[in-house]
Amino acid sequence: MADAENKLDLVWGAEAIAKVIGRSTRATFHMLDNGELPAKKVGGRWVAERGKLIAFFVETAA
Repeated sequence: MADAENKLDLVWGAEAIAKVIGRSTRATFHMLDNGELPAKKVGGRWVAERGKLIAFFVETAA
């Protein structure tokens, strides 16, 4: 596999995740805490893969 295929485009922190999904930070925290977004808490900080966030919202909208 090429190096580009192994790299993940990670989004760190609820505020950054909120910008990707176009929601307020508060709404994003609510969605994260309720397990509504494809994200995990790592070392007390939320992290998500950008592609999975976008795919999640494309599926939800369809």
